[in-house]
Amino acid sequence: MALSWVCWARPALWGSAVTPTPYITRRLQLVRFGLAWGAPRLFDPPCRSSKLHLSPKADVKSLISSLVTKTKVISGKYHRFLDRHFPRFYVLYTTFMKGLQMSWADAKKAKRIKTNMWKHNIKFHQLSYREMEHLRQFRRDVTKCLFLGIISIPPFANYLVFLLMYLFPRQLLIKHFWTPKQQIDFLEIYHTIRKQSHPEILCYLEKIIPHISDAGLQWHMTELCTKVQRGTHPAVHDILALREGFSKHPLGMNHLHTLQMKALSRAMLLTPHLPSVLLRHRLKTHTTVIHQLDKALAKLGISQLTAQEVKSACYLRGLNSTLIAEERCRAWLAEWLQISCSLKAELSLLLHNVVLLSINYTGTRR
Repeated sequence: MALSWVCWARPALWGSAVTPTPYITRRLQLVRFGLAWGAPRLFDPPCRSSKLHLSPKADVKSLISSLVTKTKVISGKYHRFLDRHFPRFYVLYTTFMKGLQMSWADAKKAKRIKTNMWKHNIKFHQLSYREMEHLRQFRRDVTKCLFLGIISIPPFANYLVFLLMYLFPRQLLIKHFWTPKQQIDFLEIYHTIRKQSHPEILCYLEKIIPHISDAGLQWHMTELCTKVQRGTHPAVHDILALREGFSKHPLGMNHLHTLQMKALSRAMLLTPHLPSVLLRHRLKTHTTVIHQLDKALAKLGISQLTAQEVKSACYLRGLNSTLIAEERCRAWLAEWLQISCSLKAELSLLLHNVVLLSINYTGTRR
């Protein structure tokens, strides 16, 4: 019996004619294929497993990345839908979203500048020109948004705020939330408001001439007023010749009449509806900041400014730069700096220079 079993099994072991079943053949093929490609063997230790296990941190990063990608795709589809079906609303929507991003970036930059000032005990006038200008503009923007913050405090008042923002964007919103067309139109409107105060300021200067004690200053003032009234752009030396007259009575900063301060406030785009004490203080503060900016700009150099920075600097100082080429703006700004950097305590002359130097400059008269 045992002999017969051995005789039967021997041919099978040594490759006899006994054929294996199809199941066994398939298993052998799979084993050979797996060994050829380096698949894990039956007796391999667990550390040789081919499964890749990601760390929890990698899993979180992958999940966040996929969520961000899907959010961008959905946002892109939403923007295309608005642009296709509601183009006017899409312009307002994109302008508002960009305004939020720019405002947040401005706030972070202002915080970084203030932190650096506090750490290193740096005063405002010791900052670079761009840092000073950023803080000045950011303060004005915050002041302008303060009214919206106050009226949105009562319950359900936020709906009224959105309505007011839509109806009065020039009065209530900062420039980051203006459309490109609104920026041009609103700057033109603001300059028109400034121009309305120019005749009043010049008329006051003419009336004050008899009250100037120095005969030479009287003559220079008369010549300057005559040139400006005739439409001639005054030279730098014509204005600097009046330095002494604007440092004492009756044209010094502490001796200006209330009506003249109201007109100068409109020329500087400041509210004139304040008591005379506050008007004088605000004009002093604003003119001092511009004087400090001028010194920092002279140190930096006009050539280092971009075209937009040049036009913004000119507009701040009274020139309607939206209508003038960049080269002409740079030339005018150089004249302004030449006058400003020659002054010390004659802030009243710098304040009146907003009108004297800009009213007849090429391209501003219509």
